[in-house]
Amino acid sequence: MKEPLSKQLFDILVCPKDHAALVYTDDRKGLKCTRCGTIYPIEDNIPNFL
Repeated sequence: MKEPLSKQLFDILVCPKDHAALVYTDDRKGLKCTRCGTIYPIEDNIPNFL
């Protein structure tokens, strides 16, 4: 399965709330914070942190 974000972009992204690492959700349609659990959707290959 192709990743929704490039590896270079994924490697530099962190949670805007607590600066923890992010992982893909099981369906690969979002990013989940490893610390606070907030899920950020990926829309048109762009993570939405708003």
